[in-house]
Amino acid sequence: MKRFMCGLAWAVGAAFVASPTAAQQADWLDQYRSDAERIIAAALDDSTAYERLAELADLFGPRLSGSENLERSLDWIVEKLLADGLENVRSHPVMVPHWVRGEESATLLEPRERNLPMLGLGGSVATPEGGITAEVLVVSDSVELFERADEARGKIVLFDVPFTTYGETVRYRSRGAIYAARVGAVASLIRSVTPRSMQTPHTGAMGYDPAVTAIPHAALTVEDAEMLHRMQDRGQRIVIRLEMEAQTLPDAESRNVMAEITGREFPEEVVVLGGHIDSWDVGQGAMDDGGGCVAAWEAVRLLQELGLRPRRTVRVVFWTNEENGLRGGNVYRDSLGADVSDHVLAIESDGGVFKPSGFGFGGSDAAYDIVRRIGELLEPIDAGSITRGGGGADIGPLMREGVPGMGLSVDGTEYFWYHHTDADTVDKLDPHEMGLSVAAMAVIAYVVAELPEPLPKAER
Repeated sequence: MKRFMCGLAWAVGAAFVASPTAAQQADWLDQYRSDAERIIAAALDDSTAYERLAELADLFGPRLSGSENLERSLDWIVEKLLADGLENVRSHPVMVPHWVRGEESATLLEPRERNLPMLGLGGSVATPEGGITAEVLVVSDSVELFERADEARGKIVLFDVPFTTYGETVRYRSRGAIYAARVGAVASLIRSVTPRSMQTPHTGAMGYDPAVTAIPHAALTVEDAEMLHRMQDRGQRIVIRLEMEAQTLPDAESRNVMAEITGREFPEEVVVLGGHIDSWDVGQGAMDDGGGCVAAWEAVRLLQELGLRPRRTVRVVFWTNEENGLRGGNVYRDSLGADVSDHVLAIESDGGVFKPSGFGFGGSDAAYDIVRRIGELLEPIDAGSITRGGGGADIGPLMREGVPGMGLSVDGTEYFWYHHTDADTVDKLDPHEMGLSVAAMAVIAYVVAELPEPLPKAER
């Protein structure tokens, strides 16, 4: 009967969403304004989230899947979650890839000698003992490479591809070794996938095609890629010695860690929010994605601190192995079985906790109308824009099962400057902006968890 009466009230209230009267439109949302204001004030009252992120980043540094750093950081998180008094603190085991970088270097030998800052790409094979010394062919894209295929055989191919968008340019990171191997190259290099560089090479995941030879694959800086291209344009011979000790070890044990506030009426129904706790093996993994993890954590902790126990369970998850496998997100989805239908919303932050503008949303039109209205509660902090199209890598498996998803939208101006580099350190983030991100995630999670009825799902 309680669920029926709640549903009746929600049906009446939700009807106001489509009503032509502005006063009516405000009616159902007004009941959440006071709590939203409290959440925002608490999130901006201090720099707890930033300080906790700094401690995580400074204590454990980068957290590549399979590393001791990652597992030690998860131990620390479990300890802190328990100290926070959050409920149902637990871990789910996940087997993850275990790639190890080893020692590596790239040295320009001709036309002059220079040590080239570089980073091997995640999953690359090693060079033979003693390295590879070969002439370099610089190309601007894969089209030019295949046009010059006869020149590439036995050489190191360098893709000097300027950054346009991440989605377009990153294919040279993920598939460059395949392209180069097809034309008989002995190794491949890419210009780092970034719009701006201060001699900072960027790593990231890459792949091989079993139909062609696996060759070493690494990233140079923007500055050096452009320099080598200029040298080639002048007709100068370019020779590089590339040395990489990279190896892929057997899969290692890791885990997703989670905690929650149990719903007071419908505890089996879940609003989940989080980020990925693994990072690449450089920098501190503060921006990508320690900040997203800690912001989601702080959002749930603040609800508890404010005594806000919504109708549904609000759960924070630290997903493992997003960077080079997505095992954590897939295992989380698989662990739910048929109960995945009880997840009413999934929220992810994986773009850096810079100044938020709102969220991207993926789900039914009816659900979008509701969350777009909830976004109005974030207008006082200029974070209320809810746009169509959103989600994230770790919540992708849930969304493919019909769970509505939201991705935090932030000012991404600087994100790809530091992404996957030694410069991904906590100082790149601002305590106030991180607090705004916490507020945005907490308000959305709380209100959706408190609604009388779950968000409508799209028909499948």
